[in-house]
Amino acid sequence: MLRTHKLGEADRIVTLLSRRHGKIRAVAKGVRRTGSKFGSRLEPFMVADLQLYEGRSLDVIQQAETLGAYGAEIVGDYASYTAANAMVETADRLTEAEGSLQQYLLLVGALRSLSRREHAPGLTLDSYLLRSLSIAGWAPSFGTCSRCGKPGPHDRFVPQLGGVVCEDCAPPGTAHIDSATLALLGALLTGEWALAEASDDSTRSRASGIVAAYLQWHLERGLRSLSHVSREVPPTS
Repeated sequence: MLRTHKLGEADRIVTLLSRRHGKIRAVAKGVRRTGSKFGSRLEPFMVADLQLYEGRSLDVIQQAETLGAYGAEIVGDYASYTAANAMVETADRLTEAEGSLQQYLLLVGALRSLSRREHAPGLTLDSYLLRSLSIAGWAPSFGTCSRCGKPGPHDRFVPQLGGVVCEDCAPPGTAHIDSATLALLGALLTGEWALAEASDDSTRSRASGIVAAYLQWHLERGLRSLSHVSREVPPTS
């Protein structure tokens, strides 16, 4: 479930990401009444098997069976909750009517990981964002120059050019990126969690800024929920 909106006195419109049919909007009738047959199955961050009646503009949810109950664990931790909101907003923006099994599985896996506290929420979020953009066709380069293909390592990152660039391709004034940040970005993209977990807070903060800039460039506008994401800020001396 990506998001919900109230409809009338007791109904709710649910926007969900399906395995094979992309994004679907459907009505859950009576879900806001006490004792609704749907219970909490249709809340954000839940995974459910649904039976739908196809309507003219909106489908109608007739039956729901829980497959993954991640909502309570995620909502109970602020850092996980804000990360999950950024994830579902990204999925909402990147997927349309066409199905994307890869995007579906990636989102479900990320929400499951958040609920189980497998990794720091910020790392899970940044890894999800990089991978979801890659599936959408915007895989960033953290090794070879994204413009001319010159082998790396390179220490300049330009979102508009698709990743790191060599000195010859870098626009004037492009900031340098330290090797630890580039290593973390690469680890988040490929799922090398031991390396990612070994990073310090300063490196994670710099990597998050680069991920946010890259995401904003390809989505053409930033995520509203990303500004609320809880980040661990290194203490000042």
